[in-house]
Amino acid sequence: MKNICVIGSLNMDLVVKVNDRPKGGQTVIGGDFKEVPGGKGANQAVAMARLGGKVNMIGKVGRDGFGDTLLNALKNDNVNTEYINKEDIATGVAMITVDKNAENSIVVAPGANFKVDTDYIDKSINGIKDSDIVVLQLETPIDTINYALKKSKELGKYTILNPAPAVKLDDEIIANVDLLTPNETELEILSGVEIKTEDDIKKASQIMIDKGVKELIVTLGSKGSLYINKESSMFKKAYKVNAIDTTAAGDSYTGALAVAFANGKNIEEAMDFASKVGALSVQKEGAQSSLPTLLDVQNFRG
Repeated sequence: MKNICVIGSLNMDLVVKVNDRPKGGQTVIGGDFKEVPGGKGANQAVAMARLGGKVNMIGKVGRDGFGDTLLNALKNDNVNTEYINKEDIATGVAMITVDKNAENSIVVAPGANFKVDTDYIDKSINGIKDSDIVVLQLETPIDTINYALKKSKELGKYTILNPAPAVKLDDEIIANVDLLTPNETELEILSGVEIKTEDDIKKASQIMIDKGVKELIVTLGSKGSLYINKESSMFKKAYKVNAIDTTAAGDSYTGALAVAFANGKNIEEAMDFASKVGALSVQKEGAQSSLPTLLDVQNFRG
């Protein structure tokens, strides 16, 4: 199996359940409240490790209780944490509301995540060198992401960018991405194309390919996912399950793709594996608490 390096965020998720998410200026009474280890980077690292992946993680936490909890959670799932540093600043937090339809709204306070700078990438370069696949998201500084992608390609690594939370990206960043894994909203923001149909997705994806991305897998929620490269496209229908909480569903999907590629799976096999992982994750609450093990996937009957 190939090794994977995740460069990204570690957050403590503060999750409250509500019947309906509040509108502007509205206060609602919530239900259950939980503190759950999260952060898109850490979620993806844990997803990979539980699926049997060998994972290095590069990131930062604060010198506080949340930071200790997040580090211990990663260690318990056998993620290598030697490239995670503590800073004299608060650990990142995400405030999440989950409504009765299992849809969520999230506000992130980055904290220590925004201390992951280009110098720290250089200091942690062995985490990239010792890996074959490098996975990033957009919850650390954009300059750092740009630099890490560039260094990864110089070192001959296969790069995956999960562009969430979505922002417009410079062409230089896009050109160093082998696989882009946006959802429809993220692809719309990245490409500038309003997406209403599958043809719109293909048009938007072609724009990203023209900018240098080698291939895309666009996640479509309960509908499934769509693979697109320069020559072809392939749709994978989602497995039908009773969704309870969609938090970390996208993270579980991207993490599963990386593990499948690390195991030498082709794109169709990787998408099927990731679809099973995503279907399992939405049937449990929380971020890392919802991520399945390899045994769970092997026992899944969709």
